[in-house]
Amino acid sequence: MEIVFIRHGQGEHTLNVPKSLYISDPSLTEEGINQAEALKEELSLTDKDVILASPTLRTLHTASILCEEVQVKKLVSPLVAPRMFPQLPEGKTLPCDEILSKEEIADRFPDFHLHEGLHDDLWKFGINTMPTRKFKVMAEEFIKACEQINMNYKVHIVSHDGTITSLREVITGRTLTREDFPKETGWLSVNY
Repeated sequence: MEIVFIRHGQGEHTLNVPKSLYISDPSLTEEGINQAEALKEELSLTDKDVILASPTLRTLHTASILCEEVQVKKLVSPLVAPRMFPQLPEGKTLPCDEILSKEEIADRFPDFHLHEGLHDDLWKFGINTMPTRKFKVMAEEFIKACEQINMNYKVHIVSHDGTITSLREVITGRTLTREDFPKETGWLSVNY
């Protein structure tokens, strides 16, 4: 199975750091929209692909742009929500990384299906500050679930730099750093 990790386009929360990290529910900037449009041409999703997005406005908007004009299976999962990297024992979720509720997603992105069968706490708190050991177990289960979703084609995961890097660590068994973060709308492919 091929997994294509995609970092969302430029978000409002990145324009005036650290102050902008306290923006709730930041959307894509005009530049972020342009980045996603350019990436859409580069990736050229097909109707056999799956797109799986984090439950934030910026990732769902990026994912929506990527699959415009293509009938792909669209899913939202808190298992690819924002994740602090590296994990800090006293770290707290910043307003820019709070996730949308199931109801908000259904209202704003009705063509996306929710990842079913997950504990309500995941939809409430996400994975941002989840202890590493627990995250690793959940990540391994998540990767297996991706295989069941689409074994023969690509699964495109639109997420966040820390989440992508954390998942890559689990898949590859390598230790990564912030230097390994993908850039805005950066993408990389991993075979599993």
